[in-house]
Formats: sequence, C-alpha cells, structure tokens
Amino acid sequence: MNDTDSLVARTRAGPVRGEVAGDLRVWRGIPFAASTAGEGRFRAPEPREPWRGIRDCTRFGPIAPQGTGVGVQIDPETEHSEDCLSLNVWAPPPGPEPYPVMVWIHGGAYGLGSGSQVIYDGTELARRGEVVVVTINYRLGPLGFLDPSGFGDADSHYETNCGLRDQLSALWWVRGNIASFGGDPHDVTVFGESSGGASITTLMTCPAAAHAFDRAIAQSPPATSVYGADRAREVTRRFLDLLELGDASRLRDVPVDDLVAAGDALLDEVPSRIPGTLAFAPVVDRVFLPWYPVAAFQKGRAHRIPLVIGSNRDEASIFRFMKSALLPVTAESVRAMLDALAVDSPEIGRDRLEEILASYPDPASPKGALAVSRDAAFRMPAIWVADAHSRYCPTWVYRFDHATPMLRAARVGAAHATELPYVFGNFGTLDVDPTFWLGGRRSALEVSARVQRRWTSFAHNGTPTALDGSTHWAPYTTDERATLLVDAQDALALDPDREMREAWGTRVVGFR
Repeated sequence: MNDTDSLVARTRAGPVRGEVAGDLRVWRGIPFAASTAGEGRFRAPEPREPWRGIRDCTRFGPIAPQGTGVGVQIDPETEHSEDCLSLNVWAPPPGPEPYPVMVWIHGGAYGLGSGSQVIYDGTELARRGEVVVVTINYRLGPLGFLDPSGFGDADSHYETNCGLRDQLSALWWVRGNIASFGGDPHDVTVFGESSGGASITTLMTCPAAAHAFDRAIAQSPPATSVYGADRAREVTRRFLDLLELGDASRLRDVPVDDLVAAGDALLDEVPSRIPGTLAFAPVVDRVFLPWYPVAAFQKGRAHRIPLVIGSNRDEASIFRFMKSALLPVTAESVRAMLDALAVDSPEIGRDRLEEILASYPDPASPKGALAVSRDAAFRMPAIWVADAHSRYCPTWVYRFDHATPMLRAARVGAAHATELPYVFGNFGTLDVDPTFWLGGRRSALEVSARVQRRWTSFAHNGTPTALDGSTHWAPYTTDERATLLVDAQDALALDPDREMREAWGTRVVGFR
C-alpha cells in the first residue's frame, strides 16, 4: 500500500495522518473530545477545538487516570492524563464501498483499562473481517462514574455518568467522521466486554444514545450493576471523606493523583464491605439514564436494534484465581451478597433468595459458590436482557465454553475475559502467558476464526453466521431459548441453563 494520501483522513476538527501497518492503515490517539481537566472535570465532554495543519496520529494518546489493577495489563510507560478522550482506528485499504464499522468499549470494572491495550489491537479483526475497527478511551473510576451532582454548588455544576457520556461522544464522533477512514457511518456495531458490555446494555436504554449505533454485541455484561441515586450519594460521601473534604465544591482543585488514590481505596473497600457490588458504576439519575437498564429492557424501552449477548461458562473462576474482591467467590462472601440483596430489595424476600441458593447442588462448596456468583453477576443478567429484547428485535445468545488444556488443568476454564483473544485474534499478549503450555493452540485458533467470522458477519449483515458450514446459530426466542455453545465444535442447545434460569426467575435481583 503506497498511497500516502489515504493516510490523511479529514475529521471535523482537522486532518489526521496515520501510518501503514502491513496491509492496513492505522490511526492512533485521535482526539474525539476536549480535555476533561479543569472546568471539564465531572462535566459532559465538549467538542475538540479545531487544530491547524495535519495532526500526527501514529502514537496512542494518554489513557484515563487510573490505579494499578490485577489482570489489566497497561504499558508502564503509558501516560495517564485527563486529556484522555481519544480513539484508535484500524482500516483496510480504500475499497469501492465503505466498510462496516466495529467500535470496541473496553472493560475493567469501570475503573481500569484503555482502548490501547495490546489485547485490543484491531489488526487481525479488521483484516480478516474487512471491517473498520475503532477502540476508545473514556473516563474511569471517580472521574467517570462518581456522582457528585448533589454535593456541589451553583458554580460547580457537576454532571452524572461522565464515562457513559464519553462513550456516547465517541460514538457520535464515529457517525460524523468515520467515512473519511473508509468506514460506513450508517453501519456501526458497538461491542464490548464486562463493564464495556454493560455500558452497551446501559446505552441501549439511554434516550440520548438513540440512533448512535446500529447493532450491539455485549460480552459478559454485568447488566444489573447500575445503581440508584441514594447509593451513589453514599459512595460520593465516602469519597469526599477519604479526601477530607466537607463538600464537593473544591473537587476540581484536587490533584488528579489524589482522586485516583481515593478511588482505588473505594474500589477495594466497597466490594469487600458489600460483596457483589462495585464502587463506581452507572447511576440512574432519571435524566441522562432514566431507568435501570434490565427493567427498561423488560418494559420494551430499549433501542430496537439487533443484539448478540452471552457469557462464559466459568466466569467467576478467574476472580478466585487472582484473589480479586470484585466478585464473591467463597461461600461466606456469596452468603453476604445474598443477605445484602435481601436488605436492599425487601420486596424479593429472604425466602426467595433461599430458594435460589437451594437450587444449587452444593452452594457451600467452593464450586457451588462460584456458580452462584457467576449466575448473579453475569449469566442471569444476560438471559434477562435476551428474554426481554428478543420480544422486539433479533437477538442471539451464546455461552463461551472453550478452554485450552492448561486453563482446564488450572481450574480456570472458560473464565471471565478468556474469550477476548478469540475475538481479536490476539493470543500471547500477556508478559507470561500460560495459555498453550499444555497445547491446544490449533483448536484455539480454529475457535477464534469462527468467533471472528460470526462477529464480523453480524457487523456486515446483521446475522452472526460463521460462513464456513459451521453450526447454524438460530435467533433466541423465549419459546426455545436457542444458545450457541462456543467450543472446539460449536453446538446449538435449547435452554441449556433451564434449571438455573427457572430458579432465579424473571424478577431482577440487584442492588438499587
């Protein structure tokens, strides 16, 4: 590819120059909004001021200020800055027709990660799938998901859900600018995992996000981890106490490192005190986010777009392996989670929660505790969303079951986030990666190729077809509940988790 003109793309804020990477064109660190420092802190993102000349976009931009998280691999040389709202683009060579666009929203418990992590490199997905891949940064932790709106004064004017607003700003940027990169602005699929997947299910119920994207893929979304205003106020009060502030009027003056340190303390403290909850998450503010997302899906208020949604067979095992407090993985912590649910949702009642617990073969065992935690956090929220959305729009449900021999031997299995290298085709991105120590590479690469074909087929034509004669993935309905089991050989199962699903019922169990 020698056409240097194709490396300069024109955005509404000015032209940007990328570089050639093999047979692709790549742009890194393109600003999609202004810096959030100073007056922009705890405010909705603002448009970037136009620049003069051609902006060099061959290096990743700064990432959102954050602490150090277990399991989230960030290059230690990466700059952290409140001027972090940038995105990255991988695009095939210019063709006769624009390419479908896939926009990735990274996970990390709303407090960690970035769009420049090496596992999210879009090269393989863009090349194999003939799509334009976009990865984004958004504000994290307290800067993105604290709600100080009720603690300021007339001069403060703080806003809620800044991280979600950043994601939405990036999506509107894609609508307005991606044609210059060879992408089709009218064919945008948003996909994400964990808190990135839950961001998607949340945006699907956010009125301001109507028409911001055309299709969605939500991987392991903790869709019920969205909290009410009362709980958000408690977290903000504790955050201010950690900073020794009487109110929020001076939050914009606090050094960003101090905000991050207080946020890190809460990231550990909150799930330790109330297992199964997050310190920072979207808040139902009744304005930007009027409803709890799962309830909005159940009432038919979600945006009417095709959806792929699913979870991994062994979601919770990685939290035990990493000794992470983000998810309860012992019988005691699971019991504490259910006790807190009973207090938080008295209309559900302890008897109902005891019935749920009794439906598991041995909930007091380590394996049983992991199963309860997995279903409460990931599997049931995905099923609740699918049950509701499939009444209105095409919906497909999967369960990712594949694990290499080493991951099975380590009793990790198909844990949370283990599908990521399959989606992006990026294996071996960890400093020490044991994935193939006992073999299994060939099978994993075959599974990855099928997953990529299904995801990019969905982006191309709205149907997740493997295009190679593999198992047909039937849409999900509440009559049959067809679920694709992704493994060395894909299989279609009807209602594979029926007993668990019936035990939990259709009533949303979650913190408010």
